[in-house]
Amino acid sequence: MWCADDVARDVVRRQGAGLSAAEMSGKVAEAAVRERETAGALTGWVHQSSSELSYEDPQHLAEVWKARHVEWLRVRDLIVAAGAGMYDPEQDSVGSAWAREHEERRAAALAGHAAWMAQRREAKAELHAEVWLDASTGRRLRAVAEGTGLTAEQVLAQLAQHVVLGPDGTLSIPPFTPPNS
Repeated sequence: MWCADDVARDVVRRQGAGLSAAEMSGKVAEAAVRERETAGALTGWVHQSSSELSYEDPQHLAEVWKARHVEWLRVRDLIVAAGAGMYDPEQDSVGSAWAREHEERRAAALAGHAAWMAQRREAKAELHAEVWLDASTGRRLRAVAEGTGLTAEQVLAQLAQHVVLGPDGTLSIPPFTPPNS
């Protein structure tokens, strides 16, 4: 989920491209009005007249408009200070650095999610079982494990890998030598 500052920076970079300082001033004024409306909606003194104000989280919406107001001011002041005719997001070092960082975080998150999904797909093919054995069977299993240098879980896994289901439904395990761990 994006924070209010991230939303504001993204919106201003996209909507502000090619706007003049005068047009930016209009965006600053609009953001100031929206900031007041959304802050007022939190305290209950403004009736929600705009469809944009009917938002699931009014606190987050108020934070977004406050951040947009600040970002529109920053970009307008940048254009005025540079004497530029219009806003070019690529010439905005602060906005460009944020966009690069955001894209790197996004790529890392997508890669992490893809790795997690791959693990989940692999895990679906695996079986994790908890086995309760009576005392004498448990002692025999531990003795076999000790003799082979494997853990009890590894011995059970080896047995399961070699089990054969007969045509009459019987299970058998042909003789084999388990590899040492």
